[in-house]
Amino acid sequence: MIATHADIIIIGAGLSGIGAACHLSRKNPGKTYIILEARDEPGGTWSLFKYPGIRSDSDMYTFGYSFKTWDNPKSFADAPSILKYLNEASDEFNVTNNIRYQQRAVSYNFNTKDKLWTVTTSNTVTGQETVYTCSFIFCCSGYYNYHEGYTPAFKGQSDFEGEIIHPQKWPKNLNHTNKNIVVIGSGATAVTIVPELAAEAAHVTMLQRSATYIGALPNRDKTAALLKRMFPRKVGHKLIRVKNILFGIVFLNLCRSFPERMKKFIINGAKKKLGDFPIDPHFIPNYNPWEQRFCIAPDGNFFRVIKSGKASIVTDHIDRFTKNGILLKSGKSIEADIIVTATGLNLLAFGGVKILIDSKPFDVSKSLVYKGLMLSDLPNFFVFIGYTNASWTLKSDLTSEYISRVLKYLEKHHYKACQAKIIEAGLTPIPLLNLNSGYINRSAHTFPSQGNKAPWRVYQNYVLDYKMLRIDTVKDKRLLFF
Repeated sequence: MIATHADIIIIGAGLSGIGAACHLSRKNPGKTYIILEARDEPGGTWSLFKYPGIRSDSDMYTFGYSFKTWDNPKSFADAPSILKYLNEASDEFNVTNNIRYQQRAVSYNFNTKDKLWTVTTSNTVTGQETVYTCSFIFCCSGYYNYHEGYTPAFKGQSDFEGEIIHPQKWPKNLNHTNKNIVVIGSGATAVTIVPELAAEAAHVTMLQRSATYIGALPNRDKTAALLKRMFPRKVGHKLIRVKNILFGIVFLNLCRSFPERMKKFIINGAKKKLGDFPIDPHFIPNYNPWEQRFCIAPDGNFFRVIKSGKASIVTDHIDRFTKNGILLKSGKSIEADIIVTATGLNLLAFGGVKILIDSKPFDVSKSLVYKGLMLSDLPNFFVFIGYTNASWTLKSDLTSEYISRVLKYLEKHHYKACQAKIIEAGLTPIPLLNLNSGYINRSAHTFPSQGNKAPWRVYQNYVLDYKMLRIDTVKDKRLLFF
């Protein structure tokens, strides 16, 4: 059993974890850190998922880091481009040598006397246990279950003689040329996969229970290109980032303030792209814009394959799988050689790690989130949770900036720990994640909650968060220092 100590242990070498390490190198260079990664390579989501066409559904000028320019002309980048960007950041800020691979965190135990965390890990190959100690934990593991995606039980599934694939476990050498493919689902993954498969498949059918909002945006931002030519690289990057942040905020608030008008606007946009393909019911959702995530079709690629006839959409419910495909409740059948279950992901709070204080279990589902980055009554533990209605990294960058200020405050005043405490009477807990999506609703009870007022409220608003995390003082009567 090998014991290793660092000031900070970062859990996860994905976008948030590498970003957090880069921020430490920039803002708190005196702090030592280790990144523990369960897999054998960095990248998180972007190295795990291998399905065709995997890309960001947020623009890279906001999905990338505030401190590192995005120089690729693509606004919505593919996974290899994102991994290249991550590796460049890791090398640039000397992060790479601080990553320990194949280290799956099993438990965290905080000792209140010593003000130290003990992190126990299991080697994912050998099973060997390793114990680390640190003053602070940065939980950058996201909230997806990396072991398996969500696939509902379909009646007659064993009768189907073709291949059934979940995007999270995409086969390495799948041959889909001239095959009939059914993609079950209507979220971002399905909208990404369908155009890619349609290029070589005989036909692709997207089978959905209900419609999703899909918008076409150019994959090359002309305004961004102009700003890059007009200004030095770093200045241009900041200006593009501000432009895109403001665009996202305006669009979201228009959707929230004028849902019927924005619904009509989005649907009409799809109609213009589709030509004669029927809008109703395939592109008319039964919810308001941004009550669930908004899907992006870069350069309208999704609409293009539907219009061309290479792909189609069926809006119906599944009765059962058959030998040759799927029987729908309407009585219609869809023939398939391959069925892709793009039916969503399973959520997993804090990677499923057991959390303890003085060896007593700590129930995260009973806690509230402070400023979107700490849990009530849990000392020296920071959580990186990105936005659900904007680029994930916008929030994780703000989280790192705030933590940097906290670490400097602790050092200046000779404190070793900080802990968020609820002092308000009558706070009403509400679900942490504010989207009405199935994958969120299935697991909401296992996550901490947010409160109904600040600083326990997670507003999902970059401007409010910027003020709270970058401008407002760290000192707060709800944050105890000791």
